[in-house]
Amino acid sequence: MADVLSVPQGRFNLRRLPLRRRELLRAYDASDEYLLNYLSEAQLPSIGARVLIVNDSFGALTVALHGFKPSALSDSYLSQQATLMNFSENALSIDGVRLMTSLELPVQKYDLIVIKAPKTLALLEYQLISLRPFMTSATRIITAGMVKNLSANVWRLLETIVGTTSTAQAWKKSRLIFSEPDDNISLPVNPYPLSYRLEGTNYTIVNHANVFSRDSLDIGTRFFIEHIGCFPNAETIIDLGCGNGIVGLLAAERNPNAVVHFVDESFMAIASARENFKLAFGESRLANFSVGDCLSDFTAESADVILCNPPFHQQNAVGDMIAAKMFRQAREVIKRGGKLLVIGNRHLGYHLELKKLFGNVSVIAANRKFVILQSMVE
Repeated sequence: MADVLSVPQGRFNLRRLPLRRRELLRAYDASDEYLLNYLSEAQLPSIGARVLIVNDSFGALTVALHGFKPSALSDSYLSQQATLMNFSENALSIDGVRLMTSLELPVQKYDLIVIKAPKTLALLEYQLISLRPFMTSATRIITAGMVKNLSANVWRLLETIVGTTSTAQAWKKSRLIFSEPDDNISLPVNPYPLSYRLEGTNYTIVNHANVFSRDSLDIGTRFFIEHIGCFPNAETIIDLGCGNGIVGLLAAERNPNAVVHFVDESFMAIASARENFKLAFGESRLANFSVGDCLSDFTAESADVILCNPPFHQQNAVGDMIAAKMFRQAREVIKRGGKLLVIGNRHLGYHLELKKLFGNVSVIAANRKFVILQSMVE
């Protein structure tokens, strides 16, 4: 069932992606309401204003401001698909609305830029530096978020990259931050993407700003790749939720006859994985790279092995909804005799869901923090 967002701009039905039968989370938060109420009171945007919306989780802001034909920039494939779905849900035309990926640059300067503060500070830094040339001294910059997600570093980035900031009084545990573009601030060089040498190898790993563990190998991935070996009969391997692609990269190295598919819903993750694979193998190996909704674009019984390090959050919401969908789809996509390998924190209890779906689950390896599980399609 859709959530109803009632704001001065109108009354809108909104849904989250991925869809769940008994959704417990809303498709908007109080900071969306606060921002839209403020814009109405301030009579913003003005007619004909050029509007950019950044990090709109499920399209609430883009839908509410549809009449201004805004551009919407996001690193999330699901965010873009939810925006399209919610335009359709409200019988609104998407014509004139530009959906941009996180790696695209605008083609014009803007009169109003509204930013939902992302979970990752590095992404905010990258976005502010990238967007700074498309601001004028008259551009209105408003950053919105729940108070618990607005650390002091958010203010610091806005002050050092954009200009003087001020805040509105908190409302329903949300806050608005106003920034005044200062032409006297020297624009810093964008530090992203970052790169490092993967320990124990000659591989250079490139990481865009929104990729987890940007400047070093995280301990979970280190443990996972220690236990990814050869799959002698595998022709197709999928690195599901691939991030920067290290897992799939090592799987490709150890399985030279297999084609590896890298899948993630983050545009920056797939860009990182693609660059890392090319740096490792040049043109000597083929691989596929897909920005998408888990395994929705894969046919049934098309993979021999799926390797998965599931996310346990979606934006700022913690939960197992993405992991559960990954496991369900993996059960359909894996060929008979194929296998799913999953790594997760021990406390997450993935073994229960895997046992229910596959009828079997075994422990490949475990330490004090992580466990690697395997389920077979029999």
